[in-house]
Amino acid sequence: MEYYGEPNGKCTVVGYELFREAIRVHFRDGSGYLYNYFTPGPEKVEQLKRLAVAGDGLHAYIMEHIRHRYAAKIR
Repeated sequence: MEYYGEPNGKCTVVGYELFREAIRVHFRDGSGYLYNYFTPGPEKVEQLKRLAVAGDGLHAYIMEHIRHRYAAKIR
């Protein structure tokens, strides 16, 4: 898992894992969500990857553009 943003920050997202056609996002509450090319789709997944690597805007993008459209919930 790659850590996201500031390690001691107040960000809801704490880390992520990149895959060829997917991204898994880990949240502070211990939950994780898998987003893939099937759900919510390739364009959104690639944007999630860009934001994750940049370390900024990932949670806001999820809340505004994706919400509950994830492929799987982890934990």
